[in-house]
Amino acid sequence: MSPRHQAAIAIRGLTVQAGDKRIMGPVDLDVEEGEHVLLVGPSGSGKSTLLRAIAGLEAPADGEVHLFGRQASAEGRVRIPPQDRGVGLLFQGGALWPHMTVLQTLLFVLKRRGVAGVNGTAKAQELLELVDLTGIDEQKAPTLSGGEAQRLSLARALASEPRILLLDEPLGPLDAPRRAALLDQLSDLGTRLGLTVLHVTHDPGEAERVASRTVSISDQGTLSATND
Repeated sequence: MSPRHQAAIAIRGLTVQAGDKRIMGPVDLDVEEGEHVLLVGPSGSGKSTLLRAIAGLEAPADGEVHLFGRQASAEGRVRIPPQDRGVGLLFQGGALWPHMTVLQTLLFVLKRRGVAGVNGTAKAQELLELVDLTGIDEQKAPTLSGGEAQRLSLARALASEPRILLLDEPLGPLDAPRRAALLDQLSDLGTRLGLTVLHVTHDPGEAERVASRTVSISDQGTLSATND
């Protein structure tokens, strides 16, 4: 089993199970480099599970995940660990560390990449400017607004310099104006940074204007339709 060509994401026959219960799949999907693809479907259909499998946080029961031509998961194993995949994952609600300041959050991720000291601080400030969060370095996550928290989560995801960005309902906690603003920012950053984006949403209408196409996943956890 191998991808037909070197897409940014190439998935073949991917199935994920919990014990004896299949929770997603089989799924076949290609996402080309630079695409912004929406993934829609009912609750429990496996959308978040698919993102976690692409990120290397879930091992497949069967099938393969290829990232830019590299076999990342196959034969029930995660072959490339999450930190080496070039994948950033932005969760709903951000999942920020409440004891860290805005600056500490980014410095922690950068230090794990070997970017520390003066270089780490400079890079962190660059990321904060990129997501319009300058001037709140010493605030902690619980004091941030919903929009600020999501933008910090985005900066944290970008700190690993991913080539692929996975978005798991990132606009859910926000009101309509903040959703629109963050969506525009995500689209702009994706274009500027050359990111490939796979975007899970329950409301495709708000994001279709920035997407290349929409892919539907059924309540059995299989991809059932693609709308170009």
